[in-house]
Amino acid sequence: MSKGNFFQGKVVWLTGASSGIGKELSIQLSKLGAKLILSSRKEELLIELRANLPQKEQHMVLAMDLAKPDEFDGLLKQVIARYDQIDLLIQNGGISQRATAASSSEVVVRRIMEVNFFGNVFLMKKVLPKLRESKGQVLVISSIAGKFGFFLRSSYSASKHALHGYYESLALEEEENGISITIACPGKINTPISTNALDSKGEKHGEMDHNQETGMPVEECVAQLLRAVSERKREVLIGNKEIKAVTLKRFFPKLFWKIIRKQSPT
Repeated sequence: MSKGNFFQGKVVWLTGASSGIGKELSIQLSKLGAKLILSSRKEELLIELRANLPQKEQHMVLAMDLAKPDEFDGLLKQVIARYDQIDLLIQNGGISQRATAASSSEVVVRRIMEVNFFGNVFLMKKVLPKLRESKGQVLVISSIAGKFGFFLRSSYSASKHALHGYYESLALEEEENGISITIACPGKINTPISTNALDSKGEKHGEMDHNQETGMPVEECVAQLLRAVSERKREVLIGNKEIKAVTLKRFFPKLFWKIIRKQSPT
């Protein structure tokens, strides 16, 4: 089955749609005939994005803040009123980190967990009944940092590790209801994620990391993500040579730790 046939006419709710991987997912999915609910905190950017998508009238802008789960009921009602179904939930919204564990304030730690884990999970719980109806899918954008810890990523890595535990459990429980879940672990991808990452005080890092500048083009990353969804893969690693670290850690842990401590955090 081609990706085009697979996504044609499907209703896709996408968080973190205004930039990076989320923006490129929106572009490629719209070309494949999906109907999109575009969500992030930045409504102006979402409106601009929608205006430039194919068949823009089929897509919906729905501003949301993952740190405000008390608003999810009202947002879901808007989606149901417009489409009455959800075939695919893409959990892409989140915040990265560029600060040591020792220097990161409690506010920063809680903010990262609130958005990356709690907001993600609480939205999933709201959408789950509609996914059961459609025997739908979930694409969770984790990170290679969800497979091992790394410099300047303590809380970010912890939040992604938590998503793996939650969604691996959910996948087992919901398999009998026809729901399939794909957890994606991107490595170094050319997106603004480092620019928007939080520093130790909770302010924007404001710099593009060399690792991101030289990373895989976001277009290729998204093509691989959509292929994984269409093939209903349980997990997919996406990136260049850095994703080999996952295999290295599993089978040669001593060598892994020797190599990883020499890698640049930015």
